[in-house]
Formats: sequence, structure tokens, C-alpha cells
Amino acid sequence: MRICLVNTNRIKPPIAPIGLDYVAEALNASGHHVEVLDLCWADDPSSEIAGFFDKKSFGLVGITLRNTDDCAYATRQSFLGEFADMVNTVRKHTDAVIVLGGVGFSIMPEQVLGLCRADAGIKGEGEFALAQLAERMERKKQWIDIPGLIWSEDGRWYHNIPANSPPLPLMNRSWVDNRRYFNEGGQIGIETKRGCSGRCIYCADPIAKGRNVRTRSPKDVVYELERLLDRGIDCFHICDSEFNMPEWHAVEVCREIIRRDIKPRWYAYCSPVPFSRELAYLMHRAGCAGINFGVDSGDEMMLKRLKRDFTRKDIMNAARWCREAGISVMFDLLLGSPGETEDSLIRTIEFMRQVEPDRAGVSAGIRVYPGTELADMVMQKEKGLTGGKGIDPFFFIEPEVAPFIFHMLDDIIGNDRRFFFFDPARPDRNYNYSANQVLIEAIHKGYRGAYWDILRRIGDDPHSFGK
Repeated sequence: MRICLVNTNRIKPPIAPIGLDYVAEALNASGHHVEVLDLCWADDPSSEIAGFFDKKSFGLVGITLRNTDDCAYATRQSFLGEFADMVNTVRKHTDAVIVLGGVGFSIMPEQVLGLCRADAGIKGEGEFALAQLAERMERKKQWIDIPGLIWSEDGRWYHNIPANSPPLPLMNRSWVDNRRYFNEGGQIGIETKRGCSGRCIYCADPIAKGRNVRTRSPKDVVYELERLLDRGIDCFHICDSEFNMPEWHAVEVCREIIRRDIKPRWYAYCSPVPFSRELAYLMHRAGCAGINFGVDSGDEMMLKRLKRDFTRKDIMNAARWCREAGISVMFDLLLGSPGETEDSLIRTIEFMRQVEPDRAGVSAGIRVYPGTELADMVMQKEKGLTGGKGIDPFFFIEPEVAPFIFHMLDDIIGNDRRFFFFDPARPDRNYNYSANQVLIEAIHKGYRGAYWDILRRIGDDPHSFGK
């Protein structure tokens, strides 16, 4: 079958659509003819869509939504309106079956489908579900039992349970212009696993990706790295929810990189637990330049309220072991969640100064995603909620600290350059990566790496333009 895959993510710096790249490879391996329409580079998406579909015919169109919004309380920019416009424009120019997918879609599929003239959507992994759908369509067989499929009929929503996919085919990463994404975006993503078993009350990853962690073969992961290295791409970000969960798999991936004697430079998200001195040294030997730990808070009681399974001591150990190994450290803080107090805010900032990560990102205001425990906690009370009108995202700030949290954090942080802090009143301290002109210009001048690390290097030495 002739299948078109459409990338709708247009944020800058541009982020390569890794999921679409994987889906295209799987469809191709199943014998289908695949073409990609990448709207990231389009000056006028509507004209680009019209010109593309008016010249070509497809039986199936898959459209991906990576992000529903920019996840920043200060801006609260929704991407759903623009996404719906692009889907509906595709509908005007093709009679093909249109199926939506992607992480953003999987977080809130009913809401997204309700905005668009699409036929259905696939929640979770799409590589084999979409291939199975195309095969059924070719054989003119019914396809409403496809795993993960979501659709509306007679005013009711129908959901099929997502299924764990078999191992992916070898990924050559040739379906999108990854070299251009690297040149203009500064890094390329790669996955070593999917799913997250964490119980964080606010996180949508288990909703979108599943709670069951599915690991990839380390040999397949490194094969993929080698194909990207062959194209002159040498800086990567591992897109796993947590690279070190489970720790044994992270160890095996690092050992395979070392065994194959390749030289990538890469970054990862990790949890402070499980994390060891040995893993830190092994990651460094394998080329890891920096780790972003989503620690959320430096207050023990807040960590428990957020259902994090680590302590202040674990956070301190992770920072020390990375420092010893030569790995840069970023701690992401999520402040203002239920139960936050003036004292817990002070303890968190003071603890960050004590631990001394290379950078700490301060985000005040918690994005409330449907289906999370946080949503169940706050949606009924509606106290502390901001936004949420139409397609605008909901955010929560603990009412006890909401009147003063930004002013207080600004006073405590002061001019300490180790902290990123996106205060709505201080756009010069922008910690929102979307449409960040400082990042765009730095990448243009030669910076490569995780966005937090690029901002760190600019702050440490604004005259150092290079990798």
C-alpha cells in the first residue's frame, strides 16, 4: 500500500521526528511504499500539504503529534489548534484513511481526535499497528480490532488495548533529513527502550508509552548509532523516560558502545535510583557528556507527595558520582505541586546549592495531564488551576504559595547562574526550549548537545562557540 507519514512538529530549534522515522522503517520492512511529508521546514504548511497531496495518491495517511503544548506555565502555548488545521487541510486534499498517532496524541487521544477530521488514532506504539492496519485494508478486511486503535462511532468512543510490539527492524534512520535536523537542532534522538514503571503523580509518560518497560537489543541500538555517525551526526540524546531503568540494560548498552569502539557524544534522562558510581564511569567511557535528572524537589516530604522513589541522599550521590566521572549534571525541579510550602521551596533551593549540579532548572507550575493522579487530585477541587479554556493546557500551583512563588524564587535564586528560571516577568531568563532564540543562534554558531548544556556553556563562556 502507498502510505504517507506527516510530521506536524514545527517548533524551533527543530527536533527530528524519531517516532515517525521508526514507523516508516517498520512499514517499509513490511513491504509498503512509504513517503514522508515533513512540515517542519514548510513556510506555509497549507500550501505544502495541498501541493503534495494534489500530485500523489495514498491509501493511508499517518499524522504524528509530538507535543500538545510547550509545557511552560509562563507561556501556556497550545499546539493543538495548528495541528488540527494541518490535519483538516490534509483531509481536504485526500480521500485516504487518516490515522493520528505520536506521544502527544497518546496522552489525550479523545480530545485530539475531537478537534480533527481524522478517521481514527493509534495510542502507543504505532510501528506494527499501522502496518497491520495497512495489510487489513489491502485485503479489504475489517480493522477495528487493531491494537491501540481509538475511534468514535455513533457518539461513543471505542478503545482497543495497546499491544507490546515485537522487536523493531534494524533502524537505518534514512526516512527524514536527520542531517539537517542535526545542523539546525544540535542533536538527534535515539531510543534504547520504551515505557516507564514510575508512579510520579503528574507524569504522562506511562499513559502515552505504557508502564511495562520494553528494552531494545543493545546491538540494534548501536547499529542505529553507527548509521547516524556515518552521516556525520555525532551528538545524540537518548529519549528513554529514564535511561537507567532498568540499570542492567543501561550497562549493556554502554558496554556495546565501548565494544564497538565508536565515539558518539550523548546525553540522557536518568533517575537518581538506581544509579551507581560504576554506571556513571561506564556511561562516561561510552561517550555520555551530560545527564538530566528529573529530581522535582529537594524536600523529603515533597518527594514523597510526588511519589518519587528516591531521597535527598540519592540525589547527592548521583551528583557526586557524575562529577567524579566527568559528566555534567542538570537537575530539573518541578515546584508548586500539591502540599508545597514556603519552607519546602527554601529547602529545595538551598539543597541545590549544597549539591552543586552544573545547572538546576526551576519550573513553577505543574502541567496537569488527563489520566494522571494529579488530575484526579486537583480537577475536582479546581483550586490552583490555571488555563484549560478550549484547547489551552491546565496548570496547577499550590494555592498556599501561588501568590508569591515567582517573586520568592526570584529573590532566593538572585543572580546565581547555576539556576535556569523561567519567571513570566523575566523573559531574559528563558528556560523554555520552544522558540528559544538564544538556542537557535547558538546552534547556528556551532554548539551541539542537550539544550540545557548548550545554555550552560553559553553562560559559562559566552565567547566559546563550538561543540
